[in-house]
Amino acid sequence: MNVTSLELIHLDVPFTPHTNETMQYWLPHWRITQLCKVTLDNGIVGWGETLPNYTWAKVPPKVEEQVVGKNPAEVMWRDELGAGVQMALFDAVGKALGVPAYRLLGNKRREWCPISWWAMDMQPAAWAEQCAEAVRQGYMSAKLKARTWYDLHAALRAIFAVVPEQFILDLDFNATLDNAANAVKFLSTLEQYGQVAMFESPIPQEDVAGNVQIRKRIDRPVAMHYGSPPIMTALHEDVCDGFVVCAGAGAILRQAHVLQEANKPFWLQLVGTGITTSWAAHLGAVLLEAKWPAITCMNIWESQLLRTPIELRGGFMRVPEAPGLGIEVDEDALARYQVDYTFVEPPRHVYRYARANGEVTYYGCGKQELHRAYPDSAQPICEAGASLDPLPDDGSAEFAAIYAAVQGGRTLRRREPVPAR
Repeated sequence: MNVTSLELIHLDVPFTPHTNETMQYWLPHWRITQLCKVTLDNGIVGWGETLPNYTWAKVPPKVEEQVVGKNPAEVMWRDELGAGVQMALFDAVGKALGVPAYRLLGNKRREWCPISWWAMDMQPAAWAEQCAEAVRQGYMSAKLKARTWYDLHAALRAIFAVVPEQFILDLDFNATLDNAANAVKFLSTLEQYGQVAMFESPIPQEDVAGNVQIRKRIDRPVAMHYGSPPIMTALHEDVCDGFVVCAGAGAILRQAHVLQEANKPFWLQLVGTGITTSWAAHLGAVLLEAKWPAITCMNIWESQLLRTPIELRGGFMRVPEAPGLGIEVDEDALARYQVDYTFVEPPRHVYRYARANGEVTYYGCGKQELHRAYPDSAQPICEAGASLDPLPDDGSAEFAAIYAAVQGGRTLRRREPVPAR
């Protein structure tokens, strides 16, 4: 049993319309997914998926030379082959043996795995719309990109007005609270909301002392990405309650064993369509401490790329029992979305941060750079009435003047009329 061919297929899968309203300015390149199709000499085909502009390990150049002609079972544990290739090899070997992929990963511990909705930072009404849709689709939790340039209290009130009381939120700050002083002061104001379940990476993870202070003084679990600070430091100093795990199969199993011994829960963060989500279910089936809802962001695309979409019940997905990944790829969707490019640029824009007192600041950097530019400019932390919106290039002289003023890391500050309420 050997691999006879390996094909890489790039797709441009549109975001859902509501997601695209904001995502097009931040991570439009997440629309690009790279599928891997592995064919064995017995005719069996395995499928996998890589997000080439995000995934933990990209598919390396000339990967065919490392896989074609090899027994797939001999190379499927090589994480360095990339997410999509590894998935495809597990899929093919599982099909060849007539067993679901989780049988190749370990002992099955659960038949249903928790999974969470995902959304980037948005205005309160938009977040409420996202979470209401999550409930309609069977989710019972959402991981939201909490940011300090929004009035988060207003956003949380908007969400809780449209979801059941059992629906919970995990708030990911991506270190934008900047330091323990900011974090303790602000996070303590969120403890009034019982549906706020945990906080992820409130400040830079390498700030061990600061994270220890947060954990001691905040009455909610804190999650951090595995590996920063080094895991033995994280466990010795007890900097967090659980972890985010994102890696290849070999590394995930090693990390999961460490966390099992430490009795620390984690969520799997493996981003992709229904193909990657199915892979996450197989991993979640065998990893004891994968008890927090997985983050795959499956909900942001208009297609799961599967003939039979994954259905959720009460915030859980069923672990597939068919051989391999247990899925059938929708090849009609592949033909519809296939492209010959690997990156998508955002439309030209600036960001407009507005405070309730009429003070407005324009930023010319992208959203990723704003994570540091905003706290570095000592702006308020989640001030009441604050908002941030992309201002797209409308071809006007006014936009051209603003755009020119904020190049090179500069900002433009001015007072503007406050809209009537």
